[in-house]
Amino acid sequence: MASVEFGAALSSMKDVPEAARKAESLGYDYLCSGEHMMFHGAVPNSLITLAVAAGATSRIKLMSTVVLLPLYTPMVLAKMTSVLDVASDGRYHMGIGVGGEFPKEFEACGVPVKQRCSRSNEALAVIKKLWTEKDASFEGRYSKFSGVTLDPQPTQRPHPPIWVAGRKESAMRRAALYGDGWIPYMYTPEMLHESIEKIQRFGKEAGRDLSNFRPGLFIFASVYPDRDEAREQAARALGKNYAQ
Repeated sequence: MASVEFGAALSSMKDVPEAARKAESLGYDYLCSGEHMMFHGAVPNSLITLAVAAGATSRIKLMSTVVLLPLYTPMVLAKMTSVLDVASDGRYHMGIGVGGEFPKEFEACGVPVKQRCSRSNEALAVIKKLWTEKDASFEGRYSKFSGVTLDPQPTQRPHPPIWVAGRKESAMRRAALYGDGWIPYMYTPEMLHESIEKIQRFGKEAGRDLSNFRPGLFIFASVYPDRDEAREQAARALGKNYAQ
């Protein structure tokens, strides 16, 4: 039976080393950080934040929740994540999402928002190839190269775990084809169960062995003595975060 692991997300860009050490001392398995290029307020860059946390810790795993995959050149992201995995002694987990809820950041990065899914699928294939092969070659719609070797390659072999985020069926297919784990958000237990069954079915159809596939769930928690107050504070915080 698979064990259950718990993570904590960094909520501030300030005092990251202190927060990271605290999470590790409390026994959390993962320390997480998300990102946007721009959003409804100040947001971090996941990889830089986790790099700071890596220098302050020694055991806790470091997970992007998530990197906005289509906004990166795959080669650049492969390099950054590989170096982070080496620097953290093999503790990095790459959670990815396709974004799209804030189109302005796509416009600012020069990436058509309608291409975010196709770009992400190809980027995952490219990154896995660069992480695992020497003299790698690839010819796709967005990336073309030959005889390329990423140095250093990641410490973890065959590569750092890839967690795919999302809520739609296209994200579930992406997880089945490229992922090692699935981490949706704002899901009920019933929705999670149904999505895991779909991912397993998609993986079987693609001929991919998902026996070691890990399901996860990103939870927004509001802890107060009174249920009504907890609900009110959660609604206020999420409403501010997502400008609703």
